[in-house]
Amino acid sequence: MSTMAGIRPLARPAVRPRPDLAQLGPNWYAAVMGTAILATGAAVLPVRPPGLTGFGEVMWALSLAALLVLAGARLVHLTRHRGAARAQLLDNPATAVFYGCPPMALLAVGLGTLLLGSRVIGTGPAVALDAVLWGLGTVYALAVAGGIPYLMITRHRVSALEANPTWLLPVVAPLVASACGPALVPHLPAGQAREAMLYGCWALFGIGLLATLVLLPVVFTGLFHSKLSALALTPTLFLVLGPLGQSVTAVHQLADAARPVLPALAPAMLDLAELYGVAVIGVAMLWLAVALTANLRARRAGMPFAMTWWAFTFPIGTCVTGASALARHTGFGGFGGLAVGLYLLLALGWVLAAGGTAAGLARGRLLGRG
Repeated sequence: MSTMAGIRPLARPAVRPRPDLAQLGPNWYAAVMGTAILATGAAVLPVRPPGLTGFGEVMWALSLAALLVLAGARLVHLTRHRGAARAQLLDNPATAVFYGCPPMALLAVGLGTLLLGSRVIGTGPAVALDAVLWGLGTVYALAVAGGIPYLMITRHRVSALEANPTWLLPVVAPLVASACGPALVPHLPAGQAREAMLYGCWALFGIGLLATLVLLPVVFTGLFHSKLSALALTPTLFLVLGPLGQSVTAVHQLADAARPVLPALAPAMLDLAELYGVAVIGVAMLWLAVALTANLRARRAGMPFAMTWWAFTFPIGTCVTGASALARHTGFGGFGGLAVGLYLLLALGWVLAAGGTAAGLARGRLLGRG
């Protein structure tokens, strides 16, 4: 007996938690958005170091692959876990606002396909794929921009005193559509088709911008009154940059597309793009300093990794594309330098978010169940 007592039982091998797709929410599309904007930023930067285009193509391919995998996983979620899916949309306003992410992911990957994928798959297939993704993304964006506020009014129990920047996600999606649509204009038949596309993108711009202007005071009221309810929400402060940078990008893209289509209005659009862009990028850089300072403070306080870290990517990426457009139209080198600096910050944010996501999936902290 004494011999047996000294023998230790063999340790059981650790069981890796199995993925639980019931937990898969629309917020996961932020990873696709962040990867796609890293690709798009590489395509529009005013400086062209060797290898940048190739890097952008790799990131575009990765974003397309991630979109396909995530769309398949979400299809399983929506069919096999209908109760969880229903609760995420209808009963939980904290997750419902993230339904703004799927349309933005579709739109961002579509634009990357046109700007970078055309070198890989050919211009014709790239235009066709972008047209499909833009069409689906725009319809989805409009449904979300109207549907989520409707649920907040009629069903969700929310308080303006507890608002946070995630509330902006549903209404930013039309702005993304307005920024991505003009790239398709040259590929449409000349005449009314191009005019309809351009006017439609301007309407999308107005929807997204005015809705943002309505919601921003509510968001700041919530932040000032209730702060952020958890350290893990601190990265969401970057979401305020999304409508700022995206609107700057959109007005410049619309001004470029107007030159051959609406030549009488094109000069006024370009003037508006430059003046609006400079003013709004200035506001964005001020808020970027606030968000960075708050996140450094939260990191020192022990902020854990969460999927909210993907807020480090797409909003900053919209400022990259906005600053790049300003550099292209004004010729001022300062905007080019700003775009490069923001792109390096975007790349760092992507590394942190992607690394944390990969580690969380491997260790079962994300989507894991015992």
